Amino acid sequence: MTARKDLDFSEFEKILKEQKESIEKNIEATRSEIEAIALEDEIDDMEDMAELQIDNASDQTILHHLETELAEVEAALQRIHNKSYGICEDTGKHIPLERLKAYPLARTFA
Repeated sequence: MTARKDLDFSEFEKILKEQKESIEKNIEATRSEIEAIALEDEIDDMEDMAELQIDNASDQTILHHLETELAEVEAALQRIHNKSYGICEDTGKHIPLERLKAYPLARTFA
């Protein structure tokens, strides 16, 4: 597997770093919301408790998704650093430029 010479790695690195920054901000906001829910002390009845539990479960799901997406972005940045970015992990073939532009996290050809 040889590094691709037809890609502007700095362009993809910039895109991925912007995504990473945005995801990290969303993670911080979601964690703050989870903490606020945990500190909620005005639970008057079962209906309020149920609503808080639903909100907490939704936020936990969102947080998990964001953390997974952040790990994918960090892995893509590592592939840029390792010069393996844009190369299919399954086949070793070059991932089409159009696919990378549409989905910079792509690990595979298809």
